[in-house]
Amino acid sequence: MSEHVYKQLELVGSSTKSSDDAIRNAIDRAARTMRHLAWFEVTQVRGHIEDGKIAHWQVALKVGVRLEDSK
Repeated sequence: MSEHVYKQLELVGSSTKSSDDAIRNAIDRAARTMRHLAWFEVTQVRGHIEDGKIAHWQVALKVGVRLEDSK
């Protein structure tokens, strides 16, 4: 197994549908401009309530980006 080094990024994804969708939105957007996304960890889940119902989800993530070898 080769050894890897990762950089951690913090992202916040949002969605009106679900917390899972908020996570997917954050990762999908990051993947458009970054390579080697390797893992994620949910650090916070929060939302906005309107008229007694969930109106909006926000999920904070730490995302691991594998650094490229310098070879």
